[in-house]
Amino acid sequence: MKLLAVDIGNTNVTLGLFDEAELVGSWRGTTQATATDDEVALLANGLLGLDGHALGEIDAVAVASVVPPLTTTFTRMIRSKTGQAPLIVDARSLEGILEIEIDRPAEAGADRLANALAAKVEFGGPAIVIDLGTSTNFDLVSAEGAYIGGAIAPGLVLSLEALVGSASKLPRIELRRPPHAIGANTVHAMQSGTVLGYIGLVSGLLTALRGELIERSPATARVTVVATGGHTYEPWLADVLGIDSVEPDLTLRGIRYAWDGIRRRQGDAVQRESVTGGRGT
Repeated sequence: MKLLAVDIGNTNVTLGLFDEAELVGSWRGTTQATATDDEVALLANGLLGLDGHALGEIDAVAVASVVPPLTTTFTRMIRSKTGQAPLIVDARSLEGILEIEIDRPAEAGADRLANALAAKVEFGGPAIVIDLGTSTNFDLVSAEGAYIGGAIAPGLVLSLEALVGSASKLPRIELRRPPHAIGANTVHAMQSGTVLGYIGLVSGLLTALRGELIERSPATARVTVVATGGHTYEPWLADVLGIDSVEPDLTLRGIRYAWDGIRRRQGDAVQRESVTGGRGT
């Protein structure tokens, strides 16, 4: 069984190809919210083709999206090119698979739910997932394995773009750690404020969230912290203390866990229907 997991984010579309439980490849392209069916087909086949794969070999597709127009476009394209009806990962489809203990479950981003599910399956609770992307998401899993919310902050690139866009004399800079916190020139001063400031933001929020999660957990519980997202390859991530594991493909694996759980649930429902002859229990 070959599953294509699709994570549609605000900045990137990430594809993961699973052969049963094994992730055999992952690819990342640029999100274009107004892309046509043909354009997303070109994107998907182009990325898969980098390693000799194609949409035609896919047996199933699961999509987690935070860009509604592209959700619709990808769904049409997948139906057209593969004959498959893609599974859409959201709060409703995860009923019975992941407990979602927040005020408005339907508002939870599909990527955040996939991260929480993957953390629950692979690490257990309590856990915190830090997703370093367009936004910086902190997603918390309780000791009982429920998604209980978290925090959302601007991502590093987004923060820099806002700064440069609002201050005409500030240049675009390379996002790397400066030689000193005290910047002796404009570039180093901006790197200090953005990169070191971002490290402080992530570290500070992590400390606050961990403290509250510990208060809600059994005395013997240990909080596991997992980092994922597009910025997990940045060298400055090592300066954020308390991260136990860096998992760039965690969201894709969460999508697969969602698809697998939904498939099992549907199979159980069919089996019950067969046993009861369609009469209910």
